[in-house]
Amino acid sequence: MRLVKLPAMNLEPGMFIAELDRPWLETPFTLQGFVVRDAEEIKYVSNYVDHVYVDAEYTGARQPLTLAPTPLEQKPRIRLALKEEFNRSRDAFERATETLDTVFQSLRGGCETDINALKTVLMPLIDGIARDQSAVAAVVRMQDYGEYRPYHGISMAVWAVILGRQIGLSRSELEKLAVACALCDVGMTQLPSELLDQAENLTDTQRRIIRAHPTMSANLVTSAENVDIEIIGVIENHHERLDGSGYPNATEGPSIPLLARIAGLADAYDAMITPRPYAKARTSHEAALELLDCSGYQFQEALVEQFIQAIGLFPTGSMVELNTGEVAIITSQNITRRLKPELMIVMNGAKARRTMPKIVDLANQSIAAEGERWIARELQPGTYDITSEEYFV
Repeated sequence: MRLVKLPAMNLEPGMFIAELDRPWLETPFTLQGFVVRDAEEIKYVSNYVDHVYVDAEYTGARQPLTLAPTPLEQKPRIRLALKEEFNRSRDAFERATETLDTVFQSLRGGCETDINALKTVLMPLIDGIARDQSAVAAVVRMQDYGEYRPYHGISMAVWAVILGRQIGLSRSELEKLAVACALCDVGMTQLPSELLDQAENLTDTQRRIIRAHPTMSANLVTSAENVDIEIIGVIENHHERLDGSGYPNATEGPSIPLLARIAGLADAYDAMITPRPYAKARTSHEAALELLDCSGYQFQEALVEQFIQAIGLFPTGSMVELNTGEVAIITSQNITRRLKPELMIVMNGAKARRTMPKIVDLANQSIAAEGERWIARELQPGTYDITSEEYFV
């Protein structure tokens, strides 16, 4: 490959763009490397970058650019503090976790269990994601976790459905995916609680016991009536990895069902951002970077890219510190500039609460008047005695 730098407007149809003048994640391009086919695509590319690097030795037919659909115009946010969708999603999340806890207890006790009851309470969350996925994602990020397993199951279902919608899964596939994710850890209820809560490193024997839980979960769910075989497949395979390093069967590559690959990614992400006895919670940004590091060998590269496109590097509801020292809460994603979301500044540079929070769109700032702001780092909830929820509820 021989790279040649060109102004984006000087591109010609048939050229292969191998690199950009900025990180791929700051653009809406779903592929990292593509062929431009006509003047419309050249104009589209030039809207987001100034220069590109083309492969001068390109001869083959690589993947063409797919133009991103024009994002639907969002309804204006009347009052963030009383946002209806956030409150509706929070109630739906609580109902779903309560129902899942009941289902876990029934399956563990060998009682007759109606999986459709779980599907019913997951529907409002799937509907909420279709209306405003940022609101549902914010609810998950702000949860004060009680019993880890049911909360994790519903959270995992939310992240998986967000990714599923991003890649165009049908409604029936999203429903199966959500139910499967919620039930992935039901087998854990058969393990000793002291093993699950152990802060020290696991022994080899303990690790083998833990790694049996996908099979245990699948067996428990199979005992219920009218369970779709695809749901069982997701549960069995959600810890398998692209490179064969997963468990319980070291299945690899395309042999892992697509829905299970999505579930595995959602499971890993939610586990990273959730505090557990043996690990501190990571920020959303740290978890996204970890997924990118694992992209291509543990997780399918395209799924990682689409997931980060869907939730943003700094998801709605996360708390950040700016280069100015100000503290802000992410309120909306920018579909074309993922490092420049809309945010609400709640503390000034001296870390004093603002009397009136200020909304700033990092992609459309008054730089001449106030200077440029950018995100310096993501903060854990509770930092500086600030939580995102108090500004959403």
